[in-house]
Amino acid sequence: MVIDSTPRSLVFDVFGEYVRADGGYLTLGALSRLLGPFDVPPDSLRVLMSRLRREGLFDTVRSGRHSFYVPSERGWRVLDEGYVRIMGRPLAPWSGEWYVVIYSVPETERTARVRIRKRLAWLGFAPLAAATWVSPRDRLDEATAMLEGEPCVRYDRLVARSVGPEEDRERANRAWDLAGLADRYREYLARWEPEVERVRATPPDPEAAFVRRIQVIHEYRKFLFEDPDLPMPLLPPDWPGSRAHEVMLENFEVLREPAMRHYREVTAAMPGPPEDRPSPAVPPLPGTL
Repeated sequence: MVIDSTPRSLVFDVFGEYVRADGGYLTLGALSRLLGPFDVPPDSLRVLMSRLRREGLFDTVRSGRHSFYVPSERGWRVLDEGYVRIMGRPLAPWSGEWYVVIYSVPETERTARVRIRKRLAWLGFAPLAAATWVSPRDRLDEATAMLEGEPCVRYDRLVARSVGPEEDRERANRAWDLAGLADRYREYLARWEPEVERVRATPPDPEAAFVRRIQVIHEYRKFLFEDPDLPMPLLPPDWPGSRAHEVMLENFEVLREPAMRHYREVTAAMPGPPEDRPSPAVPPLPGTL
């Protein structure tokens, strides 16, 4: 089965949801078996995990002939950020303020420009102009941390207000394709809303539940690059995004038990971590403190 997503995000899903609850360690062999249904070749997975370790997102621990992967402190931060973006929804009323990032990148640094745009989109910003990005949510700290990691970039940050609500709504429609996004949310609902009752009536086998649970998250994740969780005053009537989020959570929960059973079955044969190695510092899920 092929899911339209990268092996990298599949790895993050497995560690963020399953390995976190199981002490933080996982062998490459166990990870390969878990990702087998997603057509991730073992050799490609080995290369990916080596790359993630070089990026400082994972550490490795050896015990005899076996290597265990565990997220680094930075890796857990990345996992937690993704968890909050997927599972949480802003509850605070909108202040009416727009958060603005203006940046410039030399023409010779095109790869940096691509990284910045992708990262700003993930944080919920959208372009009003090529290098002027706005968000109704205050994520300037996250944007600043990202920009500081790009030595070639110069940037300014502003907090601004429009002259009135009509201009606010016009700006939202200009920065984000809300009509197209609403259509894609309705497609998601048509696909996944009936699945909740279907799974309750006929639970899938553990492996199918594991695959489906990751699929429901991967299909929802694409919205995080398109939908900045706009406040209600900026949204059109009958906005389907809120219901899509509820349906994602409902599917995620109803599939939890059989999916976790599959994970336990796959990892049951995994060798234990080194006895002289203390358990890694696995942070609790955000919001569970």
